[in-house]
Amino acid sequence: MSTTSLHAARAGEPSFVRTADGVNLFYRDWGQGEPIVFVASWSLPSDSWNYQMLALSEQGFRCVAFDRRGHGRSSDPGRGYDFDTLANDLAAVLDVLDLRGVTLVGHSMGPGEIVRYLTRHGGDRVARIALLGATTPLLFRTADNPDGIDASYFEAFRRDELMRDFPKWIEDNFPPFVTPETSPQMRDWVGGMALRTSGKALLDTNRAVTTADFREELPKITVPTLVIHGDRDVTAPLDITGRRTADLVPDAKLQVYEGAPHGLFVTHIDRLNQDLLDFARDQI
Repeated sequence: MSTTSLHAARAGEPSFVRTADGVNLFYRDWGQGEPIVFVASWSLPSDSWNYQMLALSEQGFRCVAFDRRGHGRSSDPGRGYDFDTLANDLAAVLDVLDLRGVTLVGHSMGPGEIVRYLTRHGGDRVARIALLGATTPLLFRTADNPDGIDASYFEAFRRDELMRDFPKWIEDNFPPFVTPETSPQMRDWVGGMALRTSGKALLDTNRAVTTADFREELPKITVPTLVIHGDRDVTAPLDITGRRTADLVPDAKLQVYEGAPHGLFVTHIDRLNQDLLDFARDQI
C-alpha cells in the first residue's frame, strides 16, 4: 500500500498522514521513546486519550494517537468505514511514521481495528496489544452466538436515535457509560467530542462494529495481548466480549476492573495508566 506523509509546513501546525485513497488523518505525537499508538472508541477522536498520553509520555514513551477518518480533524470522505479500510488507515500511520516495537492500545471499536490490522498487515511493527472494553469477537446474536445482542436493537438505535436525535441519545445513555463520581464537566467533554463526529462516520462505523465477526481472527494473534474490561460495562458486556476475546487470543491476559463501566479511560485513569505502563514495560 502506498502512503505519503503530510507534515505541517511550520512548527505548531497540525500534522497529517495521507492514506492511499486520499484521506488526511490528523495525528498527535507526544514524547520520545518506545512508541505507544492509541486507537479510539466508536465516535471519539484522538483527544479522548489525553489522560493516558499525558501520563505515559511523562514516563518516557512516545505516544501517538490519530483521528479515525470522519472524526476530529481528519478528512470526512463519506466512505471507507469498514474494518478493512480502517485497518489500512492504521497501517498508514505506522508506516509513514516508521514506528516499530509498537504497543497498540484500542478502546471499544479500536480493538477490532487492531485485530484486523494484525491479520491483514502482520505484526512486524507490533510488540504487544492492549484491548480495552473491546467489542470483539461478535456483538450480535446468531445461531452459533446465542448470547449475543439481537440485531434489531442496533437497527432501532440507528433508525430512531442516531439518525433522529443523537444528542438526546448521548445524554440519556451517559449514566451507565461512566460512574456517579465522574464530573459533569468530564461528561460534557466526552459527549462534545462525539457530537463533533461526522454523521456518516457514526452511522457506517456503527454498522461495522455491530456486524463484524472476529472469531476466526483472534486465534491468529501472536503478539502478547492484554485485555482490560469492566464488570459493569453495559455497552460491551464482559461475558460476551472481553472474556471471550481473552479466551480466543492465545495466552492473552484478562484484567477485570470491578465496578468499571465502558468509559474506563476516564473513570479509572490512574489504574489504567499504571496497567498500560507496566504492560508496555513487559511487567505484566
